[in-house]
Amino acid sequence: MLTLLEVLKRTEDHFRKHGVETPRLDAQWLLAHVLGVGRLDLYLQFERPLEEHHLEKLRPLVRRRAAREPLQYVMGETPFFGLSIRTDRRALIPRPETERLVELILKRFPTPPQSILDLGTGTGAVALALLKAWPRAEAVAVDASTEALELARENAENLGSIGRIRLIASDWYAQLDRSATFDLIVSNPPYLSEGEWETAAPEVHAFEPRGALAAADDGHAALETIIAGAPRHLNPGGLLALETGITQHTRLAAWAENHGFPSVESHTDYHDRDRYLFMRKG
Repeated sequence: MLTLLEVLKRTEDHFRKHGVETPRLDAQWLLAHVLGVGRLDLYLQFERPLEEHHLEKLRPLVRRRAAREPLQYVMGETPFFGLSIRTDRRALIPRPETERLVELILKRFPTPPQSILDLGTGTGAVALALLKAWPRAEAVAVDASTEALELARENAENLGSIGRIRLIASDWYAQLDRSATFDLIVSNPPYLSEGEWETAAPEVHAFEPRGALAAADDGHAALETIIAGAPRHLNPGGLLALETGITQHTRLAAWAENHGFPSVESHTDYHDRDRYLFMRKG
């Protein structure tokens, strides 16, 4: 019977052979997931013999990760701003950069807003994190993918927020009531160029939905559509908050100024790269 440490080492070696970027960490996460313990708890159990039913559960997960399927899809969930978000191939995996977007938004509302529009909601992570932070707010979450909306609904139900969020299948603003307005519009839209998409890691290119990641016009098309439509749907003083590509701010700031936003605020991500744009309706 193999010990926990022996299984970890074999799994790590297998992942390394298949080009997994963080083989040791991923092996730890998968084994902790199978055993139902915290990752750090493994360090206290290295000599624990693993029973066959544990190995039977682990093997297919290891095969999937070795094939470069993202760890979050293999495990079926990911942490996001204190929430456990269900993840699968129906939607983009929520990332730390988007947690930073939520963090920056919260700092800009000393008085919590009442109404949120989340464009391209995917898993629903951003809207659900904001609803948790603002218990009296309500959200409309939009996505062109009905599969993504199904996943967002599952997450809203699991987190007890389904009564405070309305899910709409729409290509950005297209299916919204033209008179609908919000205190906050937030979006993490597709912003990769075609070249960036083609050269992305296998975990991204082979598994995550292309429509949630890459956009036309060198990655600018979705962002410019969102900016152009935002003034109609923002309340006076309302905020538009965007996650963007790291080379797009100069062009997007000029676009925003031409579409009713004379003041555009740029902020960096955890790696000091231009990543977020904020603009308020006058």
